[in-house]
Amino acid sequence: MVVGSMPILGVVLALLSAAVLAAGNLWQARGVQAATANASGAASMLQLLKTPIWLAGTAMFGIAILLQMGSLTFAPLILVQPIGVAALVFTALFTAKATGRRPSRGVITAIIITLIGVSAYVVVASIVSVQKPIGDQQLIEMLSTLAAVLVASLVLIVVGKKKKRAPILYVVLGGVYSGFVATLGKTVILRVEAMFKDGHFHFGSEGWLTLLCLIGIGIASALSIYFVQFSHTCNSPDVVIAGLTVVDPGVAVVLGITILQEAAGAPLWSTFAFIAAGAVAFVGVYRLAKEETKSDAEATAAVEDTAESVATGDPVVSRDEL
Repeated sequence: MVVGSMPILGVVLALLSAAVLAAGNLWQARGVQAATANASGAASMLQLLKTPIWLAGTAMFGIAILLQMGSLTFAPLILVQPIGVAALVFTALFTAKATGRRPSRGVITAIIITLIGVSAYVVVASIVSVQKPIGDQQLIEMLSTLAAVLVASLVLIVVGKKKKRAPILYVVLGGVYSGFVATLGKTVILRVEAMFKDGHFHFGSEGWLTLLCLIGIGIASALSIYFVQFSHTCNSPDVVIAGLTVVDPGVAVVLGITILQEAAGAPLWSTFAFIAAGAVAFVGVYRLAKEETKSDAEATAAVEDTAESVATGDPVVSRDEL
């Protein structure tokens, strides 16, 4: 089998990965909230390991990564990685199912806009994306970029240690490292295929760079998981998944185009099409996150109204009816 030879299967696996990621994200969020409610600091981390729903969410997260790697085996990175945006759509639908509240018209509109943008991007990418062999220079560039990001992250955290950092920062960092996991995973898949070329195993000096990429995947995965878990303590699940589904594909696509050269030789019109489709998807994601936040606020207000009415013995009247 030639890597990247079955793009349709890659797209299907990417969609499955998005659905599993959405479910795992919701379970992890519930687990983190339960653990932090009963303990704090290091104790909360130990409590997480005893929380079944968090463990289930973590397992789902791992399955999502495996499905993602599978999708990268069958299709170019810039084709399947942006499909991860669909996780936000699945999150909205799963949340509505769990709470028993039907999605509002605003949420449905945002989902449609997001799907239009992602679908347009995938169509263009399927036409112009190409799969190219990965050379040593590209591996060095990828690892150097990861090292630079690691240093920048460390400086950002240390310098701002005494200052209150915006909660969204942890979401962004989680998405950045998740994007590196996908891109490094793609390079390893291509290099392993090259090692087994012609049915014979070849492990030369370039194999050590591939091993370094595997180490890079481990480091990036650990940091991504850490920042995502911490994000759940100071952000809503919708904000976490929205940030991940925008930052992760964005980082992966930039690396795929600039280092892996998956869009090399693409016509000029495709550049404008990518930008337009990406802009539409971004607008949809932004509106969806905004609508979900609005819906959560309305649900919270309704609960408060009910509790107040029960306490006073007055009829239940929503704030909108006042």
